[in-house]
Amino acid sequence: MSDQIIIYGTSGCPYTDKARVDYDDAIYYDVKSDSSRMNEMLKHSNGARKVPVIVEGEKVTIGYGGS
Repeated sequence: MSDQIIIYGTSGCPYTDKARVDYDDAIYYDVKSDSSRMNEMLKHSNGARKVPVIVEGEKVTIGYGGS
């Protein structure tokens, strides 16, 4: 069983947009419009405010350059 992928990002960010395209089955949260999701993102990223933050089970990736 695979873990659900979560992307924390902001609308209009080209890196967030690219991650959303590449991880099309991921759950997406816009941290600009939802402060509780911002707090979740900051916990996963150890306080880093760079988006997107991609959470795949225990693996956390901060930023996205595509593949």
